[in-house]
Amino acid sequence: MSQILNLGYSPCPNDTFIFYALTHGLIPLANLTIRERLEDVETLNQLARLGTLELTKISYHAYGQLRDKYVLLRSGGALGKGCGPLVIAREPCDLADLRSQTLAIPGELTTANLLLRLCTGGFEQVLSMPFDRIISAVTSGRVAAGVIIHESRFTYRQFGLHKIVDLGEWWESETGHPIPLGGILARRDLGTATILAVEQAIAESLDYAWRHPFEPRAYIKRHSQELSDEVIDQHINLYVNPFSRDLGSEGIEAVTTLFGLAETRGLIPPSKLPLFVD
Repeated sequence: MSQILNLGYSPCPNDTFIFYALTHGLIPLANLTIRERLEDVETLNQLARLGTLELTKISYHAYGQLRDKYVLLRSGGALGKGCGPLVIAREPCDLADLRSQTLAIPGELTTANLLLRLCTGGFEQVLSMPFDRIISAVTSGRVAAGVIIHESRFTYRQFGLHKIVDLGEWWESETGHPIPLGGILARRDLGTATILAVEQAIAESLDYAWRHPFEPRAYIKRHSQELSDEVIDQHINLYVNPFSRDLGSEGIEAVTTLFGLAETRGLIPPSKLPLFVD
């Protein structure tokens, strides 16, 4: 009998592009069946806290707190250059001008929030909300500013908003590393053989998407109906790259640097457990 593994990922174009072939039966997985669950990234972070999903996309911030439950897969994640979160506001200003005001974040456990805290020391007044509501919260005046991720990078100017800080640029200038945004995790209790099989299958799913880039389009648009083809292409081109297939030594160094800085600041607990299975 085939073992069912629940795989959580976001409805964003990079994830639906990567996982299309895997979740549509186009990648063989002996004795394993992958069942998709699409959720906002912070919902996935909270589900991982509970250990609900065997496989899940997760913010690296959240993974830093869950290394006892999960291992990291080398394939399927989001890590790169020029793709970091942005702090945006209605009017041009300095970050210091926002200190006494409310800032929207896309979730407590998001890497965006971790980068904000590493860069600025954090804000006293933050309001967590789904990432796709932050632009409207800023434009309506509900919050003074917000940290935006995903496709909001490509659309915020349409609403007359202004970039205050590029947290990705800060990270790259500080560390010289690409930005670790989100990774794919497997529950440790799945065992090494299953985890490695899934890791390889995700890489093959991405290979399939690269070979047939237009085949997943209907699936992508079904989950991102508000996006034009141009924005979908921009999103995929920015967030899907060679690191998505294999973190490699450069990607692994970026992740360990992020965790080291966060541990030093007391933002995540220390862990001596290995990130990966061998």
